[in-house]
Amino acid sequence: MGEAIADRADVIIVGGGHGGAQAAIALRQNGFSGSILLIGREPEIPYERPPLSKEYLARDKTFDRICIRPAQFWTDKNVTMALGREVVAIDPVAKTVTLGDGAIVAYGSLIWATGGDPRRLSCAGSDFAGVHGVRTRADADRLMAELDAGAKRAVVIGGGYIGLEAAAVLTKLGVHVTLLEALPRVLARVAGEALSSFYEAEHRAHGVDLRTNVTVDHLVGADGKVTGVKLADGTVLPAEIVIVGIGIIPCVAPLLAAGAAGGNGVTVDEFCRTSLPGIYAIGDCAAHANGFAEGATIRLESVQNANDQATTAAKAILGDLVPYKATPWFWSNQYDLKLQTVGLSTGHDRAVLRGDPATRSFSVLYLKAGKLIALDCVNMVKDYVQGRKLVEAGAVIAPEKLADASVPLKELA
Repeated sequence: MGEAIADRADVIIVGGGHGGAQAAIALRQNGFSGSILLIGREPEIPYERPPLSKEYLARDKTFDRICIRPAQFWTDKNVTMALGREVVAIDPVAKTVTLGDGAIVAYGSLIWATGGDPRRLSCAGSDFAGVHGVRTRADADRLMAELDAGAKRAVVIGGGYIGLEAAAVLTKLGVHVTLLEALPRVLARVAGEALSSFYEAEHRAHGVDLRTNVTVDHLVGADGKVTGVKLADGTVLPAEIVIVGIGIIPCVAPLLAAGAAGGNGVTVDEFCRTSLPGIYAIGDCAAHANGFAEGATIRLESVQNANDQATTAAKAILGDLVPYKATPWFWSNQYDLKLQTVGLSTGHDRAVLRGDPATRSFSVLYLKAGKLIALDCVNMVKDYVQGRKLVEAGAVIAPEKLADASVPLKELA
């Protein structure tokens, strides 16, 4: 059994990431005076996730600098923390949760903010030591310990943001990195070809052996430790470290077992309510109809989404029903490049290049049926700030005008 906790809380928050932390903060900010219990699977107080593959991994920030709030804050706000504990079952009729150690706690309202676990490789060797996800502090600490022990060859599997960010940091640390992407280009699911080509060239210029259209057959190892990655064509890449960045699996099994609607995540309405009374879900695990995706039901894996849905759920619990309509935004730091994204480019039918990628400062603007739906801005903060308003307005602007970098976007509104 873990440390004893109360047998009831007015609000139980399950998950100690961005969404869970913000839900507790938003409840207090909006005048909630009842008891709040935050149950987190990890032993740490809530901390920021993005730095795990960036500043924390690079040793540019210590753990205390990535905590969402200092420990004293939670005490001052009367938020009880049950850390290192996991909810394994929910009874929506009795309104109780059961923890892995057998403890049962009743709730008035429940906010599910568990995010997801890294998707694992399905091939042989995926359980070798030296194979890492980058989702938790413990993940990053294990990886850093292996680097401290002298690991110098890494294979990164997955050309999404996590994989690219990790490759950039490892390269900076003097590790030889090979990055593998099964699709024809990196960032294929989230960006247009111009951005993919730019980042591929940048990583190669920094020494990354970046390969697309490659498939992993299995991992090679000795004495339970990974020693290499064998590709489908028979090539074996030596590796002391393998980082797997191929997406996440939403942590929603207890909710679905309790009868909540969902599948790839748990389905929520515009107020972040699940189909179970008194139970809300937010963040990476919450499948919601999004206006920036033309109403399609999607999961958004971003800090912005977690924080904004947390506020929506907190207000709903207090009787203030404000629909979730937040503008999606995202960022990625790689080398000295700051990428800022606003909107959702999925389904675009035209991409407009604004500026010259050779200058390492440019934007890609995405249109659908003539309407501006998203921007990717590389070292181009003004475009990001000014373009956000155009995306929110669903602006229809001639592509040739958008492409003219000499004219500020705010003048095209």
